Amino acid sequence: MSRAAAAAQRPASAAAPAGASGLSSRARAAWLAGYAVLTFLSFPHPVGDRVVDLGTPLAFLAPAALWLGIRGLAPGAALRTGFLAGLAAHAFVLHWIYVVTVTYGHAWPPIGVVAVLLLAAYVAAFTALVAAGSAWLAARRADAPLALAALWTAADHLRSFAFTGFPWATLGYALHADAPLRALAPWTGVYGLSFAAALGGASLTALAQGRRRAAAAGGAALLALHAAGAGLLAADAPREAARVPVAVLQGNIDQGQKWSPAFAEETMRIYEDLTRRAAARGARVVAWPETAVPGSPDVDRRLRERLAALAREVGATLVVGAVGVDGYDPARAGGRRALSYFDSAYAIDPARGFVDRYDKAHLVPFGEYVPLRDLIGRFVKAVATGIAAGDVSPGARPRAVALPGAAPGGGDLPVGIPICYELLFPDLMRRFAADGARVLLAVTNDAWYGRTGAPHQFLVMTALRSAETRRWTARAANTGVSALIDERGAVRSRTRIFERDLLVGEVELAAPDEPPTFYVRHGDVFAAACWAGLGAALWIGARRRGGGAASR
Repeated sequence: MSRAAAAAQRPASAAAPAGASGLSSRARAAWLAGYAVLTFLSFPHPVGDRVVDLGTPLAFLAPAALWLGIRGLAPGAALRTGFLAGLAAHAFVLHWIYVVTVTYGHAWPPIGVVAVLLLAAYVAAFTALVAAGSAWLAARRADAPLALAALWTAADHLRSFAFTGFPWATLGYALHADAPLRALAPWTGVYGLSFAAALGGASLTALAQGRRRAAAAGGAALLALHAAGAGLLAADAPREAARVPVAVLQGNIDQGQKWSPAFAEETMRIYEDLTRRAAARGARVVAWPETAVPGSPDVDRRLRERLAALAREVGATLVVGAVGVDGYDPARAGGRRALSYFDSAYAIDPARGFVDRYDKAHLVPFGEYVPLRDLIGRFVKAVATGIAAGDVSPGARPRAVALPGAAPGGGDLPVGIPICYELLFPDLMRRFAADGARVLLAVTNDAWYGRTGAPHQFLVMTALRSAETRRWTARAANTGVSALIDERGAVRSRTRIFERDLLVGEVELAAPDEPPTFYVRHGDVFAAACWAGLGAALWIGARRRGGGAASR
């Protein structure tokens, strides 16, 4: 057999050396560096006193830069290249982890650098899978824009639960300001926005490669998604909703002082003063941030009575972040036996006092507990040591909490009280609405992030949770950003970070008989469809390889 005939019969995956695409190493490096920079700029970041948010159109350009940077590579080389590109991109995005671990976790600075790189490596593993899968599909002429968009979306979905999940800065959040695409969230979750961004990037990639028909088909599909979202917005008439005046408090307590016994009384004084001001402005429900109380009402009887007395004084229901403790028995010596600590939110009624406690169900690995403690606990400790000396315990499940008499007319008001990290997980958050919550009272402590882009990126993620569930969210953050967000995911009012402040607003309540959104009822059906679409593309690619199709 001649060499030419042997080459023609060689599998496509083995026939594409790095230079086969005509792409020089310098050009490849430029495209991949562009991907890292564009990914960083696709999410909000503070610049001076302003927040720069360039997600549209950069959310379309970033994946295109990645795909153009790996073109011509075999899947194995694309896997390695994609990992390095993803590592650089997400080390930029996640640089705030250094602030968490070093500034407030008091770790040795090199440990902070390693923490950033390790978390970026976790995210980069999914970028690598996208790159390798894209190269495999391209070698078999199965890399249509719809197939690449399904691949990217499947990877984003996988990142939401693999190894407990860390879906920070998934691609869809970059398009949070695109109202027509955000209107798809009640049906698709944030993954519909990830699909749209990746679809736009894949269409631009096809256009740059001269594949005009593929680019046109992808562009038409993206326009169809926008049109569908615009149609949903046009059909969404203002609803006649009941309203309740809600306040969110921002005490602006420095993380370095937060758990200081010397500052505890001042912390309480600040939040009591803000509560009185909120009630004077008509608030019937007042939300304090995550662990705003420097202690536990389950252990400190005087603290418990003080908070109940405050609720009676102002005549408003308080939702207060504090440390929950199970197993405390004051009758025993020292009041201690096997204690369990929780990151909790307490509902305090002006007439009945403490009526319920919600415990955070999804904890932060290495923040609130150490995974595989028996194996690595001797070398690593959790960062959030103010709550407990050891691991924090998870709550049973996301659930609604009834606030007695807080609804218009004096009825009970079921609310969801997601706590900080829980806001990252759309499948978890929909369970609050599925359990009957008519509004979300999100409590968080973003002081850990310092003056980085993280507080602003976290606000974007919270807004998508409102859009997915069609529930207003009142967000109380210790140092900001505190906000009131409507059921479409639009931020109606917000605070500036690192300022003591409060917001009071008339928050709309979902009607008790209002049907839940498709996403609340069924979860990640759209993501599952992307997995199915990816499977179909892989099957087509496998058949084409079997038929001896050459790579392009």
